[in-house]
Amino acid sequence: MNNIYQIYLISDSTGETLDRIFLALKAQFNNFHYKTNHFSFTRTENQIQKILENCKKQKKTIILYTIVDEKLSNFLKKQSMKNNIPCYGLLGDLIDSFSKLLNQNALNVPSRQHIMNDEYYKKIDAIQFTMNHDDGNAIGDIEQSDIILIGVSRTSKTPTSIYLANKGYKVSNIPIVNKNSIPENIKRNKSKKCIIGLIAEPERLAEIRKNRMTSLKETGNQKYTNLRKIQDEVESSRNTFIKFKWPTIDVSRKSVEETAASVIKIYEISRKNA
Repeated sequence: MNNIYQIYLISDSTGETLDRIFLALKAQFNNFHYKTNHFSFTRTENQIQKILENCKKQKKTIILYTIVDEKLSNFLKKQSMKNNIPCYGLLGDLIDSFSKLLNQNALNVPSRQHIMNDEYYKKIDAIQFTMNHDDGNAIGDIEQSDIILIGVSRTSKTPTSIYLANKGYKVSNIPIVNKNSIPENIKRNKSKKCIIGLIAEPERLAEIRKNRMTSLKETGNQKYTNLRKIQDEVESSRNTFIKFKWPTIDVSRKSVEETAASVIKIYEISRKNA
């Protein structure tokens, strides 16, 4: 296809930040056909020259980069301009603006967001805690959780928990299988933990569960995918959340990121009211 753009993502670190920015950018365009070319840990002019040699061999090339070293960033911009290649820095102007606003020079150190400080170790601890408390496990110390997610099967409890853990939150999730699924100490919630119920449209859950069973090549558990049974599950869980006055989030049309954002908002409100 002649309308395919070659997107060169050049970073002086892992490229994770750049990937996320491009993900948000491309989502705004329907008819955008592209192929990505990733170049991480780009920290020398020689590396950039080699990348540009590849760029010159292709048509419809666009360079997006996150390079904090000003000299190297300017080199990339000048060389791209010489070769008529569109080139956009995604951090430079923002760093400059913050530097002026804070009245201090930026450090311009690559990979500094990955430095192993207290915040980093807090995140690792949160991930370990969340993995250990997935799917109703290790409820003995569940009150150490920052957030507790509860819901019937396939309401995105685990992926949402993991996403939140990567942001530093200790999360436990509990599946509702029967009336005894929720521990009594959670129902009493004397520690005033942030407990959130996840619900979804029964039709949506039925579809997800059927796909799950198909991927596992399992056909025996008819109740698991039965729409009427799922309707009863959802209604029962909804009544439970109302009974204990737990806030709920309908995840039917939400991505994991959107659900997590809603969870964080509820968590922050609960902390203010604690």
